[in-house]
Amino acid sequence: MHSMNKPGNDSAHPLHNPSSPDVINVPYAGRVFTEDEVVAAVSSTLDFWLTLGAEGEALEKEIASFLGIRKTLLVNSGSSANLIAFATLTSHLIDEDRRIRPGDEVITCAAGFPTTVAPIIQNGCIPVFLDNDPTTGNINCDHLEEAFVEGKTKAVMLAHTLGNPFDLGRIVEFCKRKNLWLIEDNCDALGCSYSMPIDLAENLGFKKDSPGIPGTDGSVFKWTGTWGDLSTQSFYPPHHLTMGEGGAVNISGSMKLKRPAESIRDWGRDCWCPSGIDDTCGKRFQWQLGELPEGYDHKYTYSHLGYNLKPLDIQAAIGREQMKKLPSFIEARKRNWNYLRVNLDQFSEFFDFSLPTHATSWSKDSFQWDNTGCRTECSWFGFMLRIKESAPFSSSSLASHLNDHRVGNRMLFGGNLLRQPVMVQLKKDNPNALRVVGNLKGADQLMKQALFLGTYPGLTKAMLDYEIDTITKFISKY
Repeated sequence: MHSMNKPGNDSAHPLHNPSSPDVINVPYAGRVFTEDEVVAAVSSTLDFWLTLGAEGEALEKEIASFLGIRKTLLVNSGSSANLIAFATLTSHLIDEDRRIRPGDEVITCAAGFPTTVAPIIQNGCIPVFLDNDPTTGNINCDHLEEAFVEGKTKAVMLAHTLGNPFDLGRIVEFCKRKNLWLIEDNCDALGCSYSMPIDLAENLGFKKDSPGIPGTDGSVFKWTGTWGDLSTQSFYPPHHLTMGEGGAVNISGSMKLKRPAESIRDWGRDCWCPSGIDDTCGKRFQWQLGELPEGYDHKYTYSHLGYNLKPLDIQAAIGREQMKKLPSFIEARKRNWNYLRVNLDQFSEFFDFSLPTHATSWSKDSFQWDNTGCRTECSWFGFMLRIKESAPFSSSSLASHLNDHRVGNRMLFGGNLLRQPVMVQLKKDNPNALRVVGNLKGADQLMKQALFLGTYPGLTKAMLDYEIDTITKFISKY
């Protein structure tokens, strides 16, 4: 079993090579579980319901309760969650003046994971790319006003990069003022939080006792994934909790979004009965919808062009056990990030380090903050290093060295997505398929100079020390 290890706990660990205790493999992420998840999975399998059922319903309620929202829908991946969240806003059930239609524009940022952007294009809309701030990894908000086109811009869809909340103060204010939807891709950020002064929050429609984390004097303090209209989660193994594959859509705004989201997840059907349940509405054979004959079976009536994107109940059973560990997972990610930051500070000649949004600097285990009154608390998905242009080595050479020494690392996902082959081809096929506002120097910098190490809860102190030692030996050559 993979045990839950903390820095300082160097007990036997499966990532140590038992035949050679001096050799350590350090993946950037991995499953962290105990026998509890195995027992839950086996128990669910023995029941042999398999498809989403009682365990799924329970997990949906547990996630919603944790976030302080009214509804969560489980799906089979974070990418599917993004697809459903965006498609929900194209539904005919949405108010006509806010419904997203083909040709409408959606503001996003250039560097990140492709499936944050893909649903925009897949639904016939136009992504409007803004630059990233290299220090936070998140959108640079300076060109928001320039990106907006009256009557065309309908939404903002952004990820909280590597567990660092984007500037929700500015983004939420912008969306409220322009009457835009906000979809938070929270796949890398479960357990991150954002706070803002009470006067700012109240101007945006939030109250001090808004659902979420208990507020502190003078602020509204909430989890990421609860500030917008919809948010998404991924439960792929590298993420904050895992179901193997899996994800979720959180209805963090109006509950009017629940019906189209459920329909699009479940084949597009109009019926809201769970699998295996019939006639929840009590009038299964009394509806007349579309041009179907009166009394046509409501279980086979379709109001949307949907998908089947549900996970298995076995996965939900695993997820329920993971939820019990989530608070300790969150704290471990914070602790591991801080351990790397403290011990790699000696190499600031060569590296630029990330800062949480609204932080202005780091010193001796703490951050200094800007004067907005807004604060972020990061449950880090990864520890990002940006190699300075003046450094005598490149990000790829460091990445190769780490890889050769069995230290897992990743680039910042797709880097500047505009440079990816698929986007180059898209622009070639249809130059009007996307729009860029401003330059993308920050996104290019992240693409060329950034990589990240893991912060996941399975890292031991020995593993973190091995990473630091491997980087130290690499730099010593220069």
